Amino acid sequence: QVQLVESGGGLVQPGESLRLACAASGFTFGSVWMYWVRQAPGKGLEWVSRINSDGGTTYYTPSVKGRFTTSRDNAKNTMYLQMNSLKSEDTALYYCALDAAGLRRGQGTQVTVSS
Repeated sequence: QVQLVESGGGLVQPGESLRLACAASGFTFGSVWMYWVRQAPGKGLEWVSRINSDGGTTYYTPSVKGRFTTSRDNAKNTMYLQMNSLKSEDTALYYCALDAAGLRRGQGTQVTVSS
């Protein structure tokens, strides 16, 4: 069955960086678009980024563009989210997903940005 397992979250100060990873299994990872979505406290799911099957095309929500970078390693069935210059408003539970709405997503990893 499809499994998506996120890791790499934590507590950081504003301006610092984190790298999230998403380990995928149970499907042909290298053939599909992949997504990062997040849910801030008290808010709904928000699409963050997406990457095409070979990693050559990426898109970002405007609030993270220029700070976040999505990549993937199809040989390892893993997707990454490099997050730089983190802000308090980036605090959220981050999920990797098979769709932009986050309907098919993992359990998530918590990112907290606070001084």
